[in-house]
Amino acid sequence: MTYGMLIDLKKCIGCHACSVACKEAHGTRPGVRRSRVTRELEGAYPDVRMTSYPMLCMHCENAPCVEICPTGASVKRDDGIVVINKDECIGCGSCQTVCPYDARHLAESEEGYFGEQLNEYEELMYPTMPPATMDKCTFCAERIDAGDGQMQACVAACPGGARTFGDLETLKAQAEAEGGFQLLPEEGTNPSVWYLPKKVNEA
Repeated sequence: MTYGMLIDLKKCIGCHACSVACKEAHGTRPGVRRSRVTRELEGAYPDVRMTSYPMLCMHCENAPCVEICPTGASVKRDDGIVVINKDECIGCGSCQTVCPYDARHLAESEEGYFGEQLNEYEELMYPTMPPATMDKCTFCAERIDAGDGQMQACVAACPGGARTFGDLETLKAQAEAEGGFQLLPEEGTNPSVWYLPKKVNEA
């Protein structure tokens, strides 16, 4: 099975619970954002509409980050998830440059959020994220591999139930039936993340 995610923009309230849950689950270093929320404004005052877009690695079918990686650290698994082998990553930033979704970030600092002295949680999590290596969303691959049915951190945390994770073909069919779309289709990456439009006051 190839994995994918469907995000319903009408249900997203832009609360950043997904971003916070991702930080908590993976203990990412300062400056690293596996999950984030951007906002888009349409119209002019007083007729303005804001749409929140949860952003993450799109786990593209045609992943430019995998193609450009000089060491082979960025790889695409058989289930469609794009991951980074931290032992082979040299932090050159090539993948970050070619990603059209700004989904990759360099773990630059060896310090924690409160300086050189790491707290207990940072001491526990940071060894899995060596400094000077790239980092990104993995669809919580470690939870999938554990096989115990844990939901992705962002999916579990979303108070509006805006995210659905599972079989890409099933989610794609649902998206297409409901007018869904991918971001930046002109890039030719064919992302595994689909969005349902924010249709206001429509049945």
